[in-house]
Amino acid sequence: MTVSRRTVLAALGASALAPIRPAEAQTYPNRTIRIIVPFPAGGPTDILSRVLAQKMSEDWGQAVVVENRPGADTAIGAVQVAKAPPDGYTLLAAMDTTMVMNPATKTNLPYDPFKDFAPITLAAKNTSLLTVRAQDGPKSIADLIARAKASGKMNYGAGIITTRLAGYMFNRAAGIDVQLIPYKGSAEVVQGLLTGAVDYIIDGVASSLPLIKSGQFRALAKLNNRPLPTLPDIQPLAEAAGMPELEDMSSWIALVAPAGTPRAIVDRLQSKVAAIYADRTTHDKLIAAGLNPVSSTPEEFDAFFRKEAVRWATAFKDSGIKLD
Repeated sequence: MTVSRRTVLAALGASALAPIRPAEAQTYPNRTIRIIVPFPAGGPTDILSRVLAQKMSEDWGQAVVVENRPGADTAIGAVQVAKAPPDGYTLLAAMDTTMVMNPATKTNLPYDPFKDFAPITLAAKNTSLLTVRAQDGPKSIADLIARAKASGKMNYGAGIITTRLAGYMFNRAAGIDVQLIPYKGSAEVVQGLLTGAVDYIIDGVASSLPLIKSGQFRALAKLNNRPLPTLPDIQPLAEAAGMPELEDMSSWIALVAPAGTPRAIVDRLQSKVAAIYADRTTHDKLIAAGLNPVSSTPEEFDAFFRKEAVRWATAFKDSGIKLD
């Protein structure tokens, strides 16, 4: 992806990144870095953040710790980072929920994703799955739809707004009336399916993959058409359901800092993430966990998330869905 300097400055405005100060990058980091994960431990964002934190700690000889701050659809963690000093020592593992879905679906957000953060890098493009219990769950998407229409009592679990909205859109397209059971994060979503509290879930790959591999869960479809090496035979939902309007509804993860963080520090962090992903062992570890590691320049990520914001705001408005 190539973005001109003029385009970047127009997109970022005056506040996204502070002027370059190389001396600051030379001494950075010299104390503990915190990565705020706005979800409970155990989900895809948490897993990815801990891999990055461990590698950063090893390479830099400084502690990099992950702090879980779940709640309010990631707003609690987002506000904590937005208000932190812009010195590179407090970072946010932001998701599409934080940067795109919240401004599209909520009013009176306590933070502004377009002004309060300095973009660092895209960190992963996830694949979400529609998953059931293997023992008593439907064998296919067609079977799920038939059961839902016959019983009228099914429910599904989801955590982030992206997967909740994906569930609404699938149910609406399929003509089924299914109750949402909302959870705070992937670990709770998976537990809900495991215990029978919900009939199916829409969630990222990472948390469900061990249970799919062990035969306890069955993935019926993936919510995009990207390759999924860990589950190569899973059909895209749009294809499995015969609903092309459901083509791509998966989530992504990024790394951001408070607005005003010096550009030299942003660049050092971005370069470190890219170097970590270039290591084949780490890359393969993330792939095996059901994560798709992707890095970008700050400008590329900024352009990407702003485009996503327009796409999802339009989709949400057109759907007529009420999430509250």
